[in-house]
Amino acid sequence: MDRVVAPRQLVLALDYATSFARDDFMAGPSNTAALKLIESWPDWPSRVMALVGPEGSGKTHLASIWSEAAGARVLGSRLLEHGDLPAALATGALVVEDLEPENLDEPALFHLLNLAREEHARVLITSRAQPASFPVAIRDLGSRLRAIPVVTLSAPDDALLRALIVKLAADRQITIDETLVSFLMNRIERSFAAARAAVTKLDEEAMRQHRPVTRALAAELFRA
Repeated sequence: MDRVVAPRQLVLALDYATSFARDDFMAGPSNTAALKLIESWPDWPSRVMALVGPEGSGKTHLASIWSEAAGARVLGSRLLEHGDLPAALATGALVVEDLEPENLDEPALFHLLNLAREEHARVLITSRAQPASFPVAIRDLGSRLRAIPVVTLSAPDDALLRALIVKLAADRQITIDETLVSFLMNRIERSFAAARAAVTKLDEEAMRQHRPVTRALAAELFRA
């Protein structure tokens, strides 16, 4: 007799709003210098600054806070080639998000930095890599990138990671206790991205199984 296999329940992909307001930014030793830079606006040491750190370390949140304060427009690095650069700098302030050495449009970036200098505009760059380390062919662009002051964000300490897990859960309307937080802390990589992925995985599996988010569920998903 053929065995009947119950269909696996699908979990709908729900959008969870992420607030990039200043009050929702979680400060800690890993991002103190970056937060200080944003809050010191407009008293910056250079018209072009860079925030460098791993994925999920808060670069976008900080850039959003600065964008609101400075009236800056936001341009994804992939849009440099096709973007209207004079229009992007129309407010005198611009965020260039996720600038990475891979597939970098050197002429467009060089043009942007030169135009920003001519227009006395302010530019905030976010990246996972030091701009000075980009292997560029345009020599003058290399000089420009090496001259950009960099503020680095690092991996979170334990206190910040704990607080982040609780906040990510609260964003999904999940209440978790200290036992579950401690369990996750001992099972995941010490990074913002790993914390976000863990909470998402817990939430989706709990919905699929119609179970509460508990340490028992976490033990099934995150074995040592």
